[in-house]
Amino acid sequence: MRVILTSHGSTGDIYPLIGLAVALQRAGHSVRFATIPHYRDEVQAAGVEFYPLCPNWEQADLSYWMGRLQKIRTPIYQLRELYVGARAHIPEMLIRMDAALADADVLVSSYLFPMNKGLADRRGVPFATFAFAPHVIPSPDYPPENLPSPAWLGRTVRRAWNRWLWKSANAVVDRVINSAVAEPLRQARLPKVRNFFSKPADCVLVGVSDLLKPVHAEIDPRFHFTGYCRWQAPESASLETELRAFTRGEQVPVLTFGSMVYDNPGETMERFVRAWPRDRKIIVQRGWAQFPALGDGSQIRVIGKVSHDQLFRHASAVIHHGGAGTTASALHAGVPQIVVPHIGDQTFFGGEVERLGCGFRLSKRRWPEHLAAALDRLLAAPQHATSALRVRQHLASENGPAQAIAVLERFVDLAGSDHPRGATLSPAR
Repeated sequence: MRVILTSHGSTGDIYPLIGLAVALQRAGHSVRFATIPHYRDEVQAAGVEFYPLCPNWEQADLSYWMGRLQKIRTPIYQLRELYVGARAHIPEMLIRMDAALADADVLVSSYLFPMNKGLADRRGVPFATFAFAPHVIPSPDYPPENLPSPAWLGRTVRRAWNRWLWKSANAVVDRVINSAVAEPLRQARLPKVRNFFSKPADCVLVGVSDLLKPVHAEIDPRFHFTGYCRWQAPESASLETELRAFTRGEQVPVLTFGSMVYDNPGETMERFVRAWPRDRKIIVQRGWAQFPALGDGSQIRVIGKVSHDQLFRHASAVIHHGGAGTTASALHAGVPQIVVPHIGDQTFFGGEVERLGCGFRLSKRRWPEHLAAALDRLLAAPQHATSALRVRQHLASENGPAQAIAVLERFVDLAGSDHPRGATLSPAR
């Protein structure tokens, strides 16, 4: 197969598809990864062909937009901000994506960019999406996240109610996306987005473990829970030496908030340093927040970018924001967790960590002052460590990339001649 993969956002949106790309190539398929130039080096370092899309944002630009999203509390308005921010670049992005599809056998797109379906349909290319979290997968057996579905309604009525909620959620999200990108879609002569949740594509890869799959829920067969598709940056020998010297062979708490940003990261670190016990070690990853190295360096070690797998081998516990990729890494590490949700689906993943028994959530508002006591509570309850090890053992038996490839191969085979090749995209005049 000649496969086009595309995704945008933070590394949590990019690394799973790099992992899938590498596995596809090992299986004998040809892969091209279309994303913004910011991730060119990481894609190419993995041995995958890079295809540039716009905009040519730097880290400061990505951090700026993440900061704007974090200030918006309602998910639907966060989604609108995402598309409004990208609107000026969508016409050129669509033209470049269309050109990339000229010789493709299948397009796999992040579910957050449903307008790519119109391009694939026009070209006669089978279209699949990749979802990073299961709570966006509809079912009559549960409602959309944060919407009520009272148990007292009874199963039959509740299932009808849930269907209505998902239909309504589809309508609202479709309207938000289409209102934000109406002009770019008109210029490209592409159809409006339809059924964002229920029918984003004929094939949807849900890149999470089946441990997170809703139990006994009716799910449309277009949604395939494959298991995690993971990719890690190369490990650093010099950093390993530094961490071993710092920890002296003992495991210590590790804090990483990934792509989350703070208006004043220095003030946040000052609060944390004042509250953190002076006789206790912790590793803090700078992340997109760029937390500064404050306090006693022999107790609080601040580090830069590093493979999660390498970093978490030194962890007695992981404190993180609940991003999809970081949660996956923490679960694979098999250590207890504290999740400090900042935005979007992070509350969901924090709830899943609690459901699996691997840890619990902590409020973002006062985490610098409350973290030490929360860690004491976490590590004093051995069931969290036991559950974390059990989850790690289960994940070791899964092979997400292999499952995803098998699904894609079947999907493309079934699509066959049902997708005649279309014309090249050109903008409306």
